[in-house]
Amino acid sequence: MTTNTKRAKLAPLLVDVAVPVGGYYLLKDAFGMSTLAALGWSSVVPALRTVWSVARERRVNALAALILFVNVVGLLLSLVAGDPRLMLAKDSGVSSAIGIGILVSVALGRPMMTEGMKPWLVKGDAEREAAWARLVAGSAEFRRAEKVFSVVWGVVLLGECVVRVVGAYTLPVDTMVWLGNVIMAGAMTVGFLAGGALAAGPMARMLLAETGRACRTATAPTTPTATDHTTVTPSSASALAVSGAAAE
Repeated sequence: MTTNTKRAKLAPLLVDVAVPVGGYYLLKDAFGMSTLAALGWSSVVPALRTVWSVARERRVNALAALILFVNVVGLLLSLVAGDPRLMLAKDSGVSSAIGIGILVSVALGRPMMTEGMKPWLVKGDAEREAAWARLVAGSAEFRRAEKVFSVVWGVVLLGECVVRVVGAYTLPVDTMVWLGNVIMAGAMTVGFLAGGALAAGPMARMLLAETGRACRTATAPTTPTATDHTTVTPSSASALAVSGAAAE
C-alpha cells in the first residue's frame, strides 16, 4: 500500500479525533464558550466530513451513515437536555451503535468490517483480488475468519461504550474530553491487535497461499494420461478429487 493511500485512510481519522478535541479546548478556553456549546460546535467538522465523503463517492457507506446518524441524534438530545455529560455519553453511544450494527451485519452474513479490511489485504493487486473471490466462494475457513474480524470489532466497540459512559458520569467533563479519546485509541489498538491475530493475519496467509497456487497452476507443465490425450495438472487433479468427494 502506497504512502499516499495510507495518508488518505488516516486523514478521516485525524479529522474525527484531532479537530473535535482541539476545537473543544480552543472554543472553551480561548473564546469563552460554555462546555455544552464547545462540545456541540467541535462536532460540526467531523459531521460535515462524513457528509462530504458520502456525496463525493456517490454511494452510501453503511458505517459512515451510522456514525453520522448517531452524531446528529446525540447532538440534538444533548441540546434539548442541556447536559454536557450527555454530550460525552453520546460519543459512547456512537461506539455502541456501530458495535451493534457490526454484530448484526455478521448475523446477516455481510460482515461490515470487511469493507475496511479488504483493501489492506488485497493491496490493489489483481491476483489477490481474484484469490479473495475464490476463497470467499470456496473456503469456509476464510469466511469464518472474515466474520471473526467483524465480531472482534463489534465486541471491542461495545466494551469501549461501557467504559466511556462510566467515565462521562463519574469524572470531570474536562478530563473526559481528552480521556475519552485515549479510551478510543486504546480500544482501536485492542481491535487491531486482536483482529489481526484472530482473523486478518490468517486471512492474509490464506490469500498468499491461494495466490501461489494460482501461479503454480498457470505455469505447471501438463502430463498426458495413459488412456487419452487430456492434460491434467497437479492442481486440477486435486480439484477433481475434491469435486468427486463432494459429489459422494
